[in-house]
Amino acid sequence: MSLLSDLVNLNLSETTEKVIAEYIWIGGSGMDLRSKARTLPAPVSDPQKLPTWNYDGSSTGQAPGEDSEVILYPQAIFKDPFRRGNNILVMCDAYTPAGEPIPTNKRYNAAKIFSHPKVVAEEPWYGIEQEYTLLQKEVKWPIGWPTGGYPGPQGPYYCGVGADKAFGRDIVDSHYKACLYAGINISGINGEVMPGQWEFQVGPAVGISAGDELWVARYLLERGLLRLLEWFSPLTLNPSRVTGMGLAHTQTIAPSP
Repeated sequence: MSLLSDLVNLNLSETTEKVIAEYIWIGGSGMDLRSKARTLPAPVSDPQKLPTWNYDGSSTGQAPGEDSEVILYPQAIFKDPFRRGNNILVMCDAYTPAGEPIPTNKRYNAAKIFSHPKVVAEEPWYGIEQEYTLLQKEVKWPIGWPTGGYPGPQGPYYCGVGADKAFGRDIVDSHYKACLYAGINISGINGEVMPGQWEFQVGPAVGISAGDELWVARYLLERGLLRLLEWFSPLTLNPSRVTGMGLAHTQTIAPSP
């Protein structure tokens, strides 16, 4: 186990200039996240200088089997809190080989709107709240709930303090720090009204970056927490509509001149 841990935490910058770039994109459901890694010859900080890449869209519900190639266009770069060093996470959107956005690429039209001169002049700020629930691994029941039963009435849990009110805080704090390390403008976390239910906030962020940062924060939550939860067994993560993982609340602010 110690050897595996050593390899997981290996610092590549001590022996090579090469870095690992994890390309991330949204899958065919519009909710699922996909990713794969590639080696770059040297560190990169500008997404426009990253190569495009491809994947099999028939395996993600985004292309037919007879014409399955989908192209990833890098759009935003974040530091990688898992591999650390100069390694990066790359938020991408998806296109056909002819350069047309695929139907599930909602970012394309959003970026056109956000880049419109009238929108840019307004400099809209966005703050997004994301809720999720931690579940007991074996029974798929929220932590802090009696197995097969229900907790007491809401009241003590919202922004609660203490082991009998704030369940899973170590995991939540780990995600918080991973987002800060990555460069995501995460502005806070808090316990929600139900035991085992938490929330984090992304923003204020300007324009399309709010969406990129939220999706990478979700990626860190799903990938990072599932790894952490192996250590904090018997917990698991429920990013489903029980608490609206896909139904983030958005606030828009136009700064005063």
